Order: sequence, then C-alpha cells, then structure tokens
Amino acid sequence: MNSQTKKPLLEVQDLKVEIKTKVGSFVPVNGHSFSVHEGETIGIVGESGSGKSMTASALMRLLPKHVAKITEGSVRLDGKELLTLSEKQMRKVRGAEISMILQDPQTSLNPAFTVGSQIKEALRLHAPGPRRSLRSRAIDALKAVKVAAPEQRIDAYPGELSGGMRQRVVGAIAISCRPKVIIADEPTTSLDVTVQAQYLRLLRELQEETGMAILFITHDFGIVASLCHRVLVMYAGRIVESGPVGKIFANPAHPYTEALIATVPSLSGNQGRLRTIPGQPPSPAEKIVGCPFAPRCDYADARCRSEAPPTVLANGDSEHTTSCWRAVNQ
Repeated sequence: MNSQTKKPLLEVQDLKVEIKTKVGSFVPVNGHSFSVHEGETIGIVGESGSGKSMTASALMRLLPKHVAKITEGSVRLDGKELLTLSEKQMRKVRGAEISMILQDPQTSLNPAFTVGSQIKEALRLHAPGPRRSLRSRAIDALKAVKVAAPEQRIDAYPGELSGGMRQRVVGAIAISCRPKVIIADEPTTSLDVTVQAQYLRLLRELQEETGMAILFITHDFGIVASLCHRVLVMYAGRIVESGPVGKIFANPAHPYTEALIATVPSLSGNQGRLRTIPGQPPSPAEKIVGCPFAPRCDYADARCRSEAPPTVLANGDSEHTTSCWRAVNQ
C-alpha cells in the first residue's frame, strides 16, 4: 500500500498561535493545516520571521508561557490529540513519541554534563531500564549517528567536541527513544558544507532504518530538494504553497516560492548572478491587508493589495495548493 493512502502519523488542522506583547497581539502561525506520514520528510521553508520555528514550538507545546498560546486548531499524533493533554501527559510524549533537534547544539547541550549523561537522562525519562543498560543504549545512540569511538566520546563534555560532533550528539538524544516524528529545526545551519552533507545523509539513513517521519525546517531550498518528499512554503505566518517537491520545483505556483527557488545556486554554473528577493518580510506585529507578499511581488495588482487570496489547487492538482490570486484566476 502506498504510504500516502495510510493514516498520517501527524495531522495538523487550522493551527493558530497568538502572541501578546505590550504593543498589541499578533499571529505568527495563522491557520496551518498539513499531515506527515510514516517514513516521509516534509520541508518547512521560508525566510527568518516566517513562523517556521514558532510552528515547531507549537507542535511540541513549548511556546513561551504567558506570552504565546495556541488559540485554535488540532494536532493529532498517531490519532492522539496533543492540544488537550495535560502538561504532565505531554512530557511523556515529548522525546518518546515526538522529538526535536534544535539548530544550535551550543544552547541545547548542557556544558556541565557529559554527553552520555544527557542521553541517559532522555532514556531514563522515556525508556527506563537498568543503569548499566542505559549506558549501553546511550552508546548505541551515538553509534546510530556515526559518532567515532562512542565508548570514549560518551564521557566527553560538549565543549570537547567539534560543532559537527555536537550536532550529532543532539541528534542522538532526539532519536534515543525511537520517536515516531522528529522535528529538525535548521540543524545544519552552523555546519560547514561537507559536514552538512554528511548530516543530511545520516538523517536519510536513520529514517530508512526506523520509518520515522521528519519535519525539516530550513531557509534553504537546496536542502529541500535533496532531502524532502513534500514542502510547505511559509511567509508571514501563513503556508502560501504546499505540495510534492518535484512538482513545486518544476512549476512553482506562488511568486514567493518562485523567488526562493531562483536564489538556489545552479550546479551547472551557468545561471549568472544569483537572484535576491527585494524588500523585507513584514514585521510580525504589522497589520496585513491583502496578500502579505504583495509589496515584494512582481505580479501584484490592486486586488492583491486589498484582498487576501484563498488557498486553491494549483493547476487543478489535488496534491499542490497555493494562496495566490494568479492561481485563482487561471
């Protein structure tokens, strides 16, 4: 059976997050709906401030207290509604069923504890066993992410490891309890190109071995092309285009997606000067009238500046949707 005919592991419907500040409130996650299947990688792509990391925090229920809250929507993990769980119940889900790899291992690893103790802590919370067994399983987690000499590295402190090695340790913690879904929030940002390629290859291998689903957050469409099956393009807190990676690269339906793809360097070396997107994304606190991308769009007209476009099928394709008046008028 095709994986897309099976029930999704993660189902998100109409998710909305509101942030309240002294100068007013704004919505950085505005009505997201998507699903992720077993063994599938979904890319979430967009510029800084588009709402990618806030979406991840909402899925994990790790929003800043007293500032941000989920006001609408549903998040179902393997049929279980996460938004109605108590905090105690949610703590049992995090790490065990859904886990997250943060983009900066410097801040996500505690420099005062060995990497082994931090992996064992995750195992102790979510997959307890004898103390001797925990060390053995922590070593296995390091082996899984291709850490050299894991029997020695398990007793090292984060400061004794390279940036690429620390990122692998963060990955080891995330996969140690064999979660169903992993959210990777720009985990390759601090890595050089060679280490980045190794890390992406590692994620693919782990996915093939375990069948886990991956939500990969990035600003780089090149990574999306090499790693992901489907992609969600985000702008100003909205999903403006979604669909299979191949179809979106071949025929992007939203001008923002088109512009992002144009910024990806060509391997042929014949593309000339790289394109940039003029202007800046809107401030999260800015009140938007019409299409949020209109001020930066080459195709925008009066309607784009006055009315928000609905989400429609792109070229009549049920797998490919976009929020653009050009698609509506086709």
